[in-house]
Amino acid sequence: MKTRKLGKTGPVISEIGLGCMSLPDDAGKAERIVQAALDAGINYFDTADLYGRGRNEELLGKAFGNRRQDIILATKVGNSWTDGKEGWEWDPSPGHIRKSVHNSLKRLGTDYIDVYQLHGGTAEDDLDAIISVFDDLKREGLIRHYGISSIRPNVFLPFLKNSSAVSNMMQYSLLDRRPEEWFADISDAGASVVARGPLAKGLLTSEAEKRVEAADGYLSYSSGELRKLIAGFGRLTGALHSAALAFVLENGAVASAITGASSEEQLHETLNAYDSMPDSETVRTYAALTAEDRYEKHRE
Repeated sequence: MKTRKLGKTGPVISEIGLGCMSLPDDAGKAERIVQAALDAGINYFDTADLYGRGRNEELLGKAFGNRRQDIILATKVGNSWTDGKEGWEWDPSPGHIRKSVHNSLKRLGTDYIDVYQLHGGTAEDDLDAIISVFDDLKREGLIRHYGISSIRPNVFLPFLKNSSAVSNMMQYSLLDRRPEEWFADISDAGASVVARGPLAKGLLTSEAEKRVEAADGYLSYSSGELRKLIAGFGRLTGALHSAALAFVLENGAVASAITGASSEEQLHETLNAYDSMPDSETVRTYAALTAEDRYEKHRE
């Protein structure tokens, strides 16, 4: 497993990270997946306090056991919920962030978080106050680095440019190339892209033909366009799963491709695909079939 530096000042992380939202709600099964990922060289693990209303953090904390020193642990903050009430509310206030970090630390069973991320954001948020509390938590040693998870340019650009953030987590894949327009700006701000959804809900794996039949299109692709595209991928050299990972990692602005795994089998499928990634020329043949879409909203 190769590694890349997260931003200019962040930690060195594995090119494939484990998105923990997909972990089964079974401590034993979750532990086996996490330990298998660690054994394969994955060191970046991403969760959020929102996933399972904290349950996912608890599962991950138990799963890494005594191997905390081998993990770059990332979680997210900004959503609040009330027990017994459905849904959640957006709350990026400094008070909520400070309360939440202590709750996450307790659930994760650790005394520091490697990368603490704002879980979204709006143009109406007081970004200066949010950045200030993140800087305070960093000085206090509760977090080592921080970032944001956002697809809104009018949120992530000012956040990155006015802070010491090392990352922006955003959806990026062969089927979603909207972030590319902003890669240079993100890099210039001293941050890296952490790519979520690199396999586009399984549409870019060996299950593509099955998944595409059940999919009602994908982003700007209609159902018919998506079927035609997947068929076109099938006529190219190499495995789609491998090409999808290679495409995401082809750009130096990306530090890691975050893939989920609900079983050890899924994890090993991704690891095998990573080990078989094609060369740049092959990746370009895949990319040539796809749309270079742009974000239409949240630009100003």
